[in-house]
This record gives sequence, C-alpha cells and structure tokens, in this order.
Amino acid sequence: MPIDSVSRRHFFFGSLLSGAVPSGGFGSVASLKALGYKPYYNKLNVAAVGCGGQGGADLNAVARTENIVALCDVDEARGAQNLSRYKLPTYKDFRVMLDKEGKNIEACTIGIPDFMHATVALACMQRGIHVYVEKPLTRTPWEARLLREAAAKYKVATQMGNQGFSHECHRVAAEMVWSGAIGDVTEAHISASPGTHPTGLLEPPKESAVPASLDWDLWLGGASMRPFSGAYVPYNWRGFLDFGTGQIGNWATHTAGPVHHALQLGTPASVECVRQEGKSSITVPHRGVIRLDFPARGEMPPVKVFYHDSARPGDPEAYRVPGMENEVILPPSNNLADKGRPMGGRGGARSGARPSTAAPTGAGGPGVAVFSQPGGRGGGAQPGVLTGNGAVFIGAKGIMATSQRGEGVWLLPSARWKEYELPPQLLTRSPGHMLDWIRACKGGEPSCSDFSITAPYAEWLALALIAWRVPGKLDWEGKNQRFTNSAEANKFVKPEFRKGWELKL
Repeated sequence: MPIDSVSRRHFFFGSLLSGAVPSGGFGSVASLKALGYKPYYNKLNVAAVGCGGQGGADLNAVARTENIVALCDVDEARGAQNLSRYKLPTYKDFRVMLDKEGKNIEACTIGIPDFMHATVALACMQRGIHVYVEKPLTRTPWEARLLREAAAKYKVATQMGNQGFSHECHRVAAEMVWSGAIGDVTEAHISASPGTHPTGLLEPPKESAVPASLDWDLWLGGASMRPFSGAYVPYNWRGFLDFGTGQIGNWATHTAGPVHHALQLGTPASVECVRQEGKSSITVPHRGVIRLDFPARGEMPPVKVFYHDSARPGDPEAYRVPGMENEVILPPSNNLADKGRPMGGRGGARSGARPSTAAPTGAGGPGVAVFSQPGGRGGGAQPGVLTGNGAVFIGAKGIMATSQRGEGVWLLPSARWKEYELPPQLLTRSPGHMLDWIRACKGGEPSCSDFSITAPYAEWLALALIAWRVPGKLDWEGKNQRFTNSAEANKFVKPEFRKGWELKL
C-alpha cells in the first residue's frame, strides 16, 4: 500500500518533525542553546521515581550516559541497592523531590505501579521535565489521553518503556506488511503468556502489618485508602484492577506493538470479551479472549484484533493458525542474521532482562542480551498453535508472526520464509530505547515511543481491561472517550482519585 496514505503523525519512525532542527543545525551550539536544546555532549540531569525492579533497571540504563541527581522510592527496602549505590538526595514523596530538586532536574524515569504513572508523569511535565514512563503507560484510557495532551502542552520529550519498539525485527515486520508481503491484513491475534500475579480473586486479600521501610499512604497515592496486605507488594499489585493491568500491561503491551505499528491502528470502534475464566471484580481473570474491531485506516481495510490472555497449549483461548498445523508459530528472537540483517547493538532485549544461555539465532553486539527461545514463557510451543508471547497477522496473501516484544519475525509456512527476501529498509533505526529518549531530550527527533504514538496505543489496550469487567460488545466513541451503549463501562474510563490527588492539565 502507498505509505503516504497513512497519517504522517503516526508514521513515527520517519525523519525529524517539521521545525525540530534549529536553523543552524545540530552542530550549532549557539542555535541549540537559543532554542532551549542541549548539545549532545552535555549530560542531562536525571531523577528517578521508582528505584527497584524495572524502575531500577531504567535508572541504571540512563546512568550509563547521563547524570543522576535525585532518587525517589516509597519503599527504601525495595530500592535499597540503587539508593545506596548513587549516594544522592533520596525521597519517599515525589512531590517533595520535585519541590526541592526540580530546578536541577531536566528529565525523569518513572518505574512504579501502573496506577501512579500518570500522576507522577504529569507533575514532572508541568515543570518542563522530560519523562520516560514504564509500560503500559497508564491503567485507564482517560489517563493516556491526558498524558498525550500534557506532552504537547508542555513540549517535553517523552518515551514509554516498551523496548520492543526499538528492535530491528519490529521495524522489519512493519516494512514487510507495508511492502505487501502478506497482502491486506483483516485479522490479527496477540498472545500473552500466563503471569505470576493474583487472578480471579473473589475477596480482597487479608490485612497484614505494613513493613517499616514502606510508606503505605504514599504507595497508594491517588487510589482509595485500604488496609495494607503483603499480597500487593512488591509485585503482585499488577493483578489487582485498582492498581495494575494484568498481562495486558505486562506482556500484551509488548506483543501487540508490531500489530499496532504495522497496521497503523488508531481508535477501535468496539471491544468485547469473547470468553474469560475466573471473572473477578478485584483482579484480572485467569485467562480469556478479547476482541477489538478497528475501522479502515487510509487504504488499510477494517481489521479485527483478538487478544489471547494467558493461553496455554490445549486451552480454548489458544489460537489455532489456519493451515499451519505442522508449523512452529513464533520465531526465535534476533532471527534475521540469515537474511543479512544481524542485530548488532540496535534494539535488543529490555533493560534488566536475563539473556538466554542457549546459542542465539542472530548475533548480538557486545553487551546486548540475545533471546533465542520461541514465544517466551507460557508452557512450551505446540505446532500450529499461538501460545506464549507473540502475534500473528492473517493477510490475504499470507501469514506473518512476531515474537516477544517484536524481537523476532518470519513468514509462515517456514518454506516461504526460507526463500523470502527482506524489503528495503524504509524506517530509521534506533540507537537503543533509552538512548532514543535521551536524544529527544536534547533536541533530537521525537523518540520511537513518544506519547503522540504510545498514548493512543495505551488507550486501546486499556479498553481491553474494561472488557474484562463489563460483558457484551462495547461501542467506543474515541473522540469523546465514552462508550455509547454502556453506562457501566463508562465508570472505568477514568480513575476515581482520593481528595487532593486529582489530575488536570
């Protein structure tokens, strides 16, 4: 299809946005300073909110090239290793950190539970601070829209931590679809492996003593007050509907990335829970299937997208790919070396991910983690069945599959992939996910996961979360962020905030 039929705003790996480069060019320091840009050789002053777990991985990634100036974590035990490593001003309340250190902070990484992403990110952006926010960006569609509008209003550089967007295979997958390799795509299937968080709970967890290291009130932030339980922290909050997004935010935000990009998905017309096991008003279910219907985009036809949550081989939730009964569905990661496209240092695994000890399919550059197991966690692959972490594109002329965060891509059946020649490179390539954002913070081109791209993506992912809670086909009016046929579903579009924690631009 002609690429120019797709909105330039969403064709996001292209050249610099109009007017983004100073007239003197990036080599002109005077021009850069006059326009508020920072020369690439000057280091950013970066703060971190969330210093343990993935937040700690983000902190350490940005510290490789930039200055760390302030740290914040509501649990000094959770972030202990990094809080002691950097020996910097340390805070439990991000608001206090911003009040005291804000003038010295140019950028901030945010790696905390999903329900507080928008709150912290907005507070930073309102002070002109660039933000890197961990996936899935937000818990609700309303918050995603808010962050998109805030980024435009406050003119800051933004990035969502969905590292697969920086991977070579992710870009190749889009180029393959746009080159017509599989024809018009009218159906896609996304799969996420089972998580480790609670699912299907019928009553709240039992109260327990608050650890001395944790400020429970600050951890709750804008959420309603409730008794502390060790069932929530340090990780299991992900399964609770008030705090997290389950596997939708944990893995679907990765595996759906190539589908969102290649098919230029925007706002769906409807979302519906096809089936679920373990329905709960407290947590996400055990597993299930959700369908989203997207209208035509430019010359791309309408497409139905199915999300298969926590599907295992033999489950009714697992998608059986038509005509591929004897084929392994998901490709290994970094599998383009045989096509003359080694990975090198581009993209690769997310910060903090554990490399495979098995021999890699493709070459990784020095220090780049390489994954080789198809599909990731999920109980093992079954020929012809989509399980684990990945996606399948059903086109009029063929089938394509991607794995993990978009870190592997191939055509099905395998005989076709063996003889297939990759299309010419159309998209720019990433220097690495964190470096992509750092470059944007210093006045370079917008990052590959800039909120203008990932906020609309996060919106439709959040709609899938609502479908777990409200049965039936839910018709979505994106312009006004409302369901036209369900007052019940509209209750979950925007969070309810504790007094004093309300958000506004």
